[in-house]
Amino acid sequence: MIRIGIIGAGGIGTMHAHCYKSIPEAKVVAIADIIPERAKELALMFNAEYLDHGDKIIERQDIDVVDICVPTYLHCEYTLKAASAKKHILCEKPKALNIEEGKKMIEATNRAGVKFMVAHVLRYFPEYENAYNTIKKGLIGLPKLVRTYRGGPNPAIIREWYGITEKSGGAIQDMVIHDIDFLKMCFGPVKEVYAKGNVFKRKNHEDPEYDLIILEFYSGVLAHLVADWSGTEDTPFITKLEIAGTEGLIDYDSSRSLPLNIRTTVEKGNNESVAIPESPLDPDSNPYTKEIREFLNAVENKKEPPISGTEALESLSIALAALKSIEIDRPVKIEEVLK
Repeated sequence: MIRIGIIGAGGIGTMHAHCYKSIPEAKVVAIADIIPERAKELALMFNAEYLDHGDKIIERQDIDVVDICVPTYLHCEYTLKAASAKKHILCEKPKALNIEEGKKMIEATNRAGVKFMVAHVLRYFPEYENAYNTIKKGLIGLPKLVRTYRGGPNPAIIREWYGITEKSGGAIQDMVIHDIDFLKMCFGPVKEVYAKGNVFKRKNHEDPEYDLIILEFYSGVLAHLVADWSGTEDTPFITKLEIAGTEGLIDYDSSRSLPLNIRTTVEKGNNESVAIPESPLDPDSNPYTKEIREFLNAVENKKEPPISGTEALESLSIALAALKSIEIDRPVKIEEVLK
């Protein structure tokens, strides 16, 4: 039995807690939050103890894995503490605020000999898994152009720290890093980034944010990503993905009932569209459960987690390059942010 301690009882902490219920080899022992009532409400659902500070999770001897579900600016701090206590670590994305923090996290977990994974969950969403497999099977030929959109309500309306770029990285680092990580998995390393947006120009934390990012991959693929935090509380959250290849197109829109559409001409005489519906989010297909299960499998079998600290650092560097491009108003090579 792998014993779990969750730090953070907000939305993502609650999601992770419910996922552990579907994993027989795991047990949530304790949940901590600086809002004790929130920790208590969640912990009581799992017959777990509730604590008022993350440090109290790390201090416990009956916890094997620390699941870090706190704001981004606390990721490095808790990862270093958990590594020092020889706990295995699952940390929410984005990995860290900057490259220096990201490198410290890798060094600390390597030195401690613990398993460390960053939860880039988009890889486990069924529509994105299907898109990835379609690309790898060559069904759309050679990928050339990509367009993504990710947007909805401005989370700073509810949690102020999201609107403070120095704490969250804004919509690019906090939200569109999902798309960045997925596209990097599909097409390999990024050569150069050019971005425009108002992430640094907002007058207060509740101002809307809208950013445009262009990624040039070494593989030759060009991608155009949109980060949109201009919505109100009533705005639906929407994601879109278009991947155009030499022999077909992948078209995904979360607002449609059959969101993943694949049009291919690979088979001679076949240019029809094939719609692949979303998988139901039952325990076996829930993407959060799938990523947690894979991490715990790495812990149990003493192998490298599927998303290593180094790989997560690569995704972080692309997001930071986009932010730097907006700040200095020119294209930025990835090497510039890794120095």
